[in-house]
Amino acid sequence: MAKATQLINNEVFRAFATYAAIVLLKMMLMSLITAYFRLTRKAFVNPEDTASFGKEESAKKYLRTDPDVERARRGHLNDLENIVPFVGIGLLYALSGPELSSALLHFRIFTGARIFHTFAYLIPLPQPGRGLSWAVGYAVTFSMAYNVLKAAWLL
Repeated sequence: MAKATQLINNEVFRAFATYAAIVLLKMMLMSLITAYFRLTRKAFVNPEDTASFGKEESAKKYLRTDPDVERARRGHLNDLENIVPFVGIGLLYALSGPELSSALLHFRIFTGARIFHTFAYLIPLPQPGRGLSWAVGYAVTFSMAYNVLKAAWLL
């Protein structure tokens, strides 16, 4: 079993750790953006969240959906659906011994695609920009998974 110091000295693992941290922080930022939209649009889903706006009937008008809040939520959900698999598969990929240049290409393309996807979702940019950025990130994750399976099962 590899020691932690061996992993820290492995350039591919360090690259993975860097890009995984970037996309995970980006995903965490999406929850703050959602909270920002909830507060500025006064659109909440839980009655207790409206307590500072009055009692019962006067606060009920803040129990509602808002298009900006929902757009940020959907972007965050999309991050969860794509970044979590990237982290798991990317870790296996980094440990499978790829060339540094190939690994950097995978990690950088995925990270760029996810950042672009976020801007495309929040601005919003016209399609097919958001769809293409999603597809690029998804293809990168599949490529890493294929390489892991190829290395592990000799496909």
